[in-house]
Amino acid sequence: MKYRIQNRLYALLFFMLLLLISSTSRSQELINRMALVQRHNVVNNKFDSLSSLTLGNGGFAFTVDITGLQSFPEAYSQGVPLGTQSEWGWHSFTDTAGYRFEESLKTYHLNNRDVTYAVQWNSPERNKQASDWFRQNMHRLQLGNIGLQILLKNGTACHLSDIKDVSQELDLWNGVIKSRFTVEGNPVQVLTVVHPETDLVAVRIESPLLKEGRIKLEIRFPYPTGTFSDAGVNRAYPEKHVSRVVEVGQRAFTMEHSLDRTRYFLQVGGSDAMTLAQQQRHDHIITPVTTTTRFDFDFRFSEERPNAMRTLPPFETVRTLSEDHWLRFWQTGAAVDFVGSTDPRAFELERRIILSQYLMAVQCAGNMPPQETGLTYNSWFGKPHLEMHWWHAVHFALWNRPDILEKSLQWYATVAGKAKAIAERQGYEGIRWQKMTDPEGNESPSSVGAFLLWQQPHFIYMTELLYRHYHDHGTLNKYKDLVFATADFMASFAAYDSATHRYILGKGMIPAQERFKPENTFNATFELAYWRWGLTTAQEWRTRLGLPRNTRWDNLLDSLSPLPQKDGLYLAAESAPDSYTNPSYMTDHPAVLGALGMLPAGPYVDTAVMHRTFNKIWTSWNWQETWGWDFPLTAMTATRLGLPEKAIEALFMPVKTNTWLPNGHNYQDERLRLYLPGNGGLLTAVALMCAGYDGCTEPLPGIPANGKWHVMWEGLHPMP
Repeated sequence: MKYRIQNRLYALLFFMLLLLISSTSRSQELINRMALVQRHNVVNNKFDSLSSLTLGNGGFAFTVDITGLQSFPEAYSQGVPLGTQSEWGWHSFTDTAGYRFEESLKTYHLNNRDVTYAVQWNSPERNKQASDWFRQNMHRLQLGNIGLQILLKNGTACHLSDIKDVSQELDLWNGVIKSRFTVEGNPVQVLTVVHPETDLVAVRIESPLLKEGRIKLEIRFPYPTGTFSDAGVNRAYPEKHVSRVVEVGQRAFTMEHSLDRTRYFLQVGGSDAMTLAQQQRHDHIITPVTTTTRFDFDFRFSEERPNAMRTLPPFETVRTLSEDHWLRFWQTGAAVDFVGSTDPRAFELERRIILSQYLMAVQCAGNMPPQETGLTYNSWFGKPHLEMHWWHAVHFALWNRPDILEKSLQWYATVAGKAKAIAERQGYEGIRWQKMTDPEGNESPSSVGAFLLWQQPHFIYMTELLYRHYHDHGTLNKYKDLVFATADFMASFAAYDSATHRYILGKGMIPAQERFKPENTFNATFELAYWRWGLTTAQEWRTRLGLPRNTRWDNLLDSLSPLPQKDGLYLAAESAPDSYTNPSYMTDHPAVLGALGMLPAGPYVDTAVMHRTFNKIWTSWNWQETWGWDFPLTAMTATRLGLPEKAIEALFMPVKTNTWLPNGHNYQDERLRLYLPGNGGLLTAVALMCAGYDGCTEPLPGIPANGKWHVMWEGLHPMP
């Protein structure tokens, strides 16, 4: 123990020294990072289905109730569910109808030629069934629930209402959940941690009830719902899957769960002997055989069957690894501290920042783009949406964690072949990045997503952030082929209009503001600006590498349509001159703001026009019909326009989709009880508001200079 403490102290000193050397700060004061983080530890003193807590490592997450495990999953199924999900955990139902992906394709005649898109058919029935099949499959799995079964004096299992005197804390600095409660006056304490590198959870239980044999562990394997969302509580169809014990030892055993062609394993190990019994077909009860008041156990999910000789690490080992992992995380990334501020919103903003960093690290820091509800429960069948990857991942680079961003960027190379196939099928060059996809890069039919464009330049944007961090040819050479192929599609997608002598984006597009029909829509303001920025940046990559400029890209840049205006305002799209008079167009994402929010100012953006556009949207938009990342987007535009008061107001707009739960999640509605693009968007906006952007000379450009805000920040990087 002495050496463990010394090693951790040395590590802390090292990272503090590294911080002093490498951080960028607008304050001479050094932030007390431990105090900053721990003052926002999450505390639960009662049951709340929206206040469950999650531990994870970016590729695996485990969400718990007030017992520190997943003892009452049904009670949380309509809140923030008690999910157990991993990046590798995917499943498809058996296709008994022999569907072909081509049956989901529909032909549209656009720009004088036929183009096929994978859409959701309404009829004929065969096409509808095929498109539904490929949209639904594959889907992410809820791997299983592991909870406590506590027996009352009368021998029956306790209910949620029997859990009293709740005191639960998520220790953010150390990555541990400490849960205390009583049952019939008997104290129970549970410590829960997740291994930083594998899909392993370690638990310590302390209670006099252990000696009486009244605390058991319950393992339940659900069956996937195959619906939009999956809370992991489906007990129907027990005959469609198999869970069985494949290896038994005195202190460990291994289980296999098989469904269709998918199978995976659960290995459980304890500090004392255990007995195993099957309560129902997929419910298994573990009883610790102990004469003490303490019992430690680990459980590890895996794709492959564990080696029989492999033992699980002791609880203290996992706890130490977790503590060291989170120490590095909090010390090496950026930090923002509002201590000393008198604005009443400052503490809440700081809370959202800390909890968002934590949630993005446990939910969205894996080896592929995450789904919008992370690793807690499924949305859109658990599939990632690449247009949202910007909101999930850009902040990692801005908060001095480029290595985390780079982990998910590696995935693009593995699916580039399928992205290229989409472009080829539609008659374009280069690669067209998928919208709604899966680990293998398959395209999911969608009557909206198939027509979205704004995910395309994201890869250029995110790799440019990496280059800005490292400034080396290694980064350029690593990503250049995909950057150039991304730009090749962008250049070939634009259609030349010989009548007006300009290139047009569309028809055959739906803007980020998903309120327009693809057959009629062209020249959306944000997409035009993003196309220009992306192609310009791709040319800069060629120049940095000593390569000649791409003539086709230059021709497009020279003749690309200007951002459409009417009455001194930027339109949502040139094809929508009634952008601000048609109520149906004054809702959803105010994406036009992204042309000077997500993106920097340029000669093609008139700041005065954008200022008027911002004012119009601010006062007239239907904010009740927006999404969680719309508020950070608005704050970013306000910051670039020199409106810091509006930036803060945007982050605190009193709208349901801007609700922030006690556990830090951004609540949207009954369907999306958490929404991680809102968390990632907040972190991106705060980086811009504090560290600024290229060419910005104003310190803290998004923070009001009214004497009510005291801001210290370290390690942030400016946005382009």
